[in-house]
Amino acid sequence: MYHHSGSVTQQAAGSSTGLLDPRGQDTDAILFQRCTWCGTAMFHRLLCPVCRGSDLRTERSEGTGTVRHSTVVHRNTPAARNVSMVEMAEGFVVRGRVMGPPIGIHSGDRVRLSTAKDPVRSEPVFQLLDEPYRAWS
Repeated sequence: MYHHSGSVTQQAAGSSTGLLDPRGQDTDAILFQRCTWCGTAMFHRLLCPVCRGSDLRTERSEGTGTVRHSTVVHRNTPAARNVSMVEMAEGFVVRGRVMGPPIGIHSGDRVRLSTAKDPVRSEPVFQLLDEPYRAWS
């Protein structure tokens, strides 16, 4: 699959994890697209979901975000793992895994990218930025 970004045509990664930084010096970065017409940030798209524009430029994410949803998966895995939807600071949402106990990951937790491509699932892996404070009842 290819996408057009300005005057440069780039090959997009075939997996649902989107684009990885091809520069070689920083392979643990997520690249995303931003619509040049309306400014919407998106992940792994061919058209803008807001204005349907096709003029998208590729940008590098800073790697920080907030967990919007997390679920524990027990199927097809030797141990329970979490699958999280993370809203990145730039405004796009990406599916990935947050390191730590699967039941300890909650909506609102702040995370930072640890690696852009998990060797097993080919998804981004995040780590918690700060230890969440949980009030015990």
